[in-house]
Amino acid sequence: MLFVEYPKCTTCQKAKKFLDDHGAAYTDRHIKEDNPTAQELRTWWKRSGLPLKKFFNTSGLQYKALGLKDKLPGMTEDEQLELLATDGMLVKRPVLVDEYFVLVGFRPEQWEEQLKNR
Repeated sequence: MLFVEYPKCTTCQKAKKFLDDHGAAYTDRHIKEDNPTAQELRTWWKRSGLPLKKFFNTSGLQYKALGLKDKLPGMTEDEQLELLATDGMLVKRPVLVDEYFVLVGFRPEQWEEQLKNR
């Protein structure tokens, strides 16, 4: 599995501890230093089954500074994916990527369920 995180994020820290406590094998990736590409994001989005808007860090400073709440509805999916690929801080985190699922944000019950079904 790939664990995409921002190490200073407390939610990411909790998710990482959760993975460690459950003995999950994963590769760690710093979202700001190694930002996901638009193609990676497209693949993850399709695998997740979530609306694309769920991939945006809506509480982030960058999201607010760019006024994305009002701009996103008028953007195409390609434009949104390209925008997400420009700055890892725009992406909601953590992201847990497996060949069968993608989880965005940390909800322990949901993560536990997916890890059990691997």
